[in-house]
Amino acid sequence: MNLMKIISLNIGEKKTVNWRDTLVQTGIYKYPVEGPLYLGKTDVKDDVVYDRKYHGGIDKACYLFSAEHYPEWQKLFPDLEWNYGMFGENLTIEGLQESDFFIGDILRIGGATVQVSQPRQPCFKLGIRFETQTVLKTFIQKNQPGMYIRVLDEENVFKNDSVELIERPHNSIRLLEVWDLLYKPNPDAELLRFALDYPLLSDGCKESLRQIQKVNFG
Repeated sequence: MNLMKIISLNIGEKKTVNWRDTLVQTGIYKYPVEGPLYLGKTDVKDDVVYDRKYHGGIDKACYLFSAEHYPEWQKLFPDLEWNYGMFGENLTIEGLQESDFFIGDILRIGGATVQVSQPRQPCFKLGIRFETQTVLKTFIQKNQPGMYIRVLDEENVFKNDSVELIERPHNSIRLLEVWDLLYKPNPDAELLRFALDYPLLSDGCKESLRQIQKVNFG
């Protein structure tokens, strides 16, 4: 696993946007701050979270995204004004590779202890942030979802804090295996059943997987 550290701390600003003739409130417009950021059980302190059905809460207390993904995205969308936090992440992490992680992995981030709960499932608000809904298809194709975490031990985190794997559960499922179940055709039925029974996968992600199971296997 690569050496990892925080290179940007990001929180959301309150923003109201016009989406298909409807005013929508969102906190996806996140921008770097000096910090520190306090990782709480259900939120990053002072971050803006509007739709709590899909954002925030125990299983989605904080979102991590890799700094290494940024250069390629900037080439795809050169006309945007770029900064860390563009993907709605609270922590931009140098050295993070999704293929290294399993659901239930316990990490130490500075003084906080956290647990990987699910890959990020993109919604239309990412399209609002990127000024085109075509970004959703590109995001899914890239297999670079970042990851949501539970916060087991609350604490402040600072820029340049290290991110370390400290414990991995036995007989887990990879972060990107869950991603494939969500978005790739012809999901593996046995792996899908395993994911639905796996206690450390978030309830929200399981809800999506149940729909996939119903569509593919009745």
